[in-house]
Amino acid sequence: MLLLKKFLRDIPAVIGFAIIVVVVFIGIFAPWLTPKPEAVFDSNIMARLKPPSAEFLFGTDNLGRDICSRVILGTRGALIVSLSVVALAMAIGVPIGLYAGYTSSISGEALMRLVDIFLSVPQLILALAIAQLIGRGLQSAMLALALTYWPFFARTVYSETRRVRHALFVEALQGLGASQARILLVHVLPNVASPVIVRATIGMGFTILTTAVLGFLGIGASPPDPDWGLAIAESRRYLPDAWWFAMFPGLAILVTVLGFNLFGDGLRDLVDPRLRRSR
Repeated sequence: MLLLKKFLRDIPAVIGFAIIVVVVFIGIFAPWLTPKPEAVFDSNIMARLKPPSAEFLFGTDNLGRDICSRVILGTRGALIVSLSVVALAMAIGVPIGLYAGYTSSISGEALMRLVDIFLSVPQLILALAIAQLIGRGLQSAMLALALTYWPFFARTVYSETRRVRHALFVEALQGLGASQARILLVHVLPNVASPVIVRATIGMGFTILTTAVLGFLGIGASPPDPDWGLAIAESRRYLPDAWWFAMFPGLAILVTVLGFNLFGDGLRDLVDPRLRRSR
């Protein structure tokens, strides 16, 4: 209850949480919220590049499709991609961080040196290279992002595991003969879960942004998918006259990423005792 009160006093975090709730609601009910479902994929040359109006709230694109409906449907795609990427990155990075942080073996040190190599290269550049090797397409972009994001989870879990591995409860469990797997999964993992949740929340926003960048560069989603980054890429030829073509997908990216970042920062301040003591 005390943590809830502290969270509610953090206005930016509350705003971020409200944004996430709205975005998730739109993503879940997107097929029923689109004002013109028939104008999502079907072209209508007679209605191309119409500005925002009562008929088309966000205007139309170069093929006469309703931008509002495509932005709403793109919300579901963005959330599915970000959830999939973050979940896969956690599935790879968390076990590696636990193992390397708890043991002092050569294999653990080798894994962390591999993590350092990944972290030494900017994620976007590495994701672009991997996506090009795998092949174009949304699935390739998702896999490339997951393969470049897991080191962040591994490093976070490694640091936290190193901090608690000599705690009294761990030494007591070792004295009782508990297996290493039981100690790590049942006792250590819950104690390092808070920073992982914070990293995952912030990672959701970063993944949405990076996926949009890959779509903008033509490596992510392909036409006629209602993708935010792809929509901005298609709008370049019609700027600045058809300003609405790029503005509304761009605003969707901005607001969604801002919501996850604000909420993630609030969670970090809430669950990190070192930050609470410094305030």
